[in-house]
This record gives sequence, structure tokens and C-alpha cells, in this order.
Amino acid sequence: MTDKPKNPAPKNHTPGKQKGKARVSGREMAVRLRTAGKRTTSQQKWLERQLNDPYVAKAKAEGRRSRAAYKFKEIDDKHHLLKPGMRIIDLGCAPGGWCQLAAERVGSTEANPRVIGIDLLPVDPIPGVKLLEMDFMSPEADERLKAELGGLADGVLSDMAANTTGHKKTDHLRIIGLAEGAVAFAREVLAPGGFFLCKLFQGGDTAALVTELKRDFATVRHVKPQASRADSSELYVLATGFRG
Repeated sequence: MTDKPKNPAPKNHTPGKQKGKARVSGREMAVRLRTAGKRTTSQQKWLERQLNDPYVAKAKAEGRRSRAAYKFKEIDDKHHLLKPGMRIIDLGCAPGGWCQLAAERVGSTEANPRVIGIDLLPVDPIPGVKLLEMDFMSPEADERLKAELGGLADGVLSDMAANTTGHKKTDHLRIIGLAEGAVAFAREVLAPGGFFLCKLFQGGDTAALVTELKRDFATVRHVKPQASRADSSELYVLATGFRG
């Protein structure tokens, strides 16, 4: 038997499977789950964070594939990367938040797709985006992507994160390995003047990667959008003006 709530739910409230109670601070309410059930501590924290994340709620309300779209939106609003008619490749695109936004801003359509998303996982269709289920590190990937786009890309995006093992040093090496692979791919498919935006994490060997990018791009900078969670060590490297 469950306790009856002391106050009735508002009319627009839809009860979920998880039963929680709210902590009120001004007008904001933080959801805290009553019981963890079979969830681990990390799973419990992740779920509570999701329930209290305003970007998660905003993404659902606006039909965005993920909260990550707002990180890319902030970066593009500030640096004006996406322009109508551009060709864009999104590496590790699942669930599709970045390529969804890119398609809208470059004017990609079903008849004339200008955005390609590539991932090892299947991704539900996105208007104006051509989705490929493959490994971008495979030997034939760069030629296939150029053929699908009908030419060189104007921008390469990577919001990828490697699966974690719990071993900090191993996890960081995996992250750097993915980023290095994305840089190598970008060199093969970018048109002169193109840009590269890639997720990294603070610390470790990121300095060597940035130094490498500076040889190939006119400007290289670190960016951290407000939509990145405050407790996250993620940051993005933005390289513009590809020298070709």
C-alpha cells in the first residue's frame, strides 16, 4: 500500500512509474526519489539528475532528440558556424540532437540532404538528415561520406563519449582515442575553411591534441556552453579555418 499524497496533483500532472517527493526552493521543485529499488547509487543519482534537469524538460517540450542540442545551439549562436547550404557530418550522432539542429540551420531537406549522421547504433529517422549505421573509423568511411554528401564537408561534429570502465586513466585514453580518430577523419573530409567541433574532457593529454589541431586550423579554442552540467568535466574544442 502506498501513502496518499497530502495535496492533490495539479490537473496537468501525469503520474509516472517512479514515486517521488518534491523539495521546494522558491518556485523550483527538485524531485527526489523515495526508494532506489534495484538501482545502484550511480543510477539513482543519474535518474534524479535527469528528473531535475531543465534542459531535459525543454528538449521534450520542443521535440528535441536530446538535451545535448542546447549545448550545440549555444556554441553556434555565439560562433555562427552553421550557414544555409553547408554540408555537415555528425560523428557518433545518436540519438540525433546535434544533426537535428544542424539540418534545420543549414536548410537540409529530404530531397537535398546536406547533413549526414553516422553511428554504430541505429537512429530513428530525422527530417533532412541522412543516417548511416557504420564505424567512422573504418577504412572506407571517409570516401563513402564524401560520396554521400556529394563533395567535401564544411563542418565535422563530434559529441561522442567512449563507454566508461570505471578506471579513470583507461577511460581518459579511450576519450582521447575517439577524439584523435575524429581529427584524422576531419582532415580527410573537410573543405578548406571548414570547422571541427569535438567533445573532450578536462585534464590528461588534451594539450597534445590541441597543438595538433593548431597546425591544421587557423583558430583553435576551448568552449564550454552553459547547457553543460556544472559538475561535468566536459568541454569542447572548436577549430575553425581548416587549411586543407
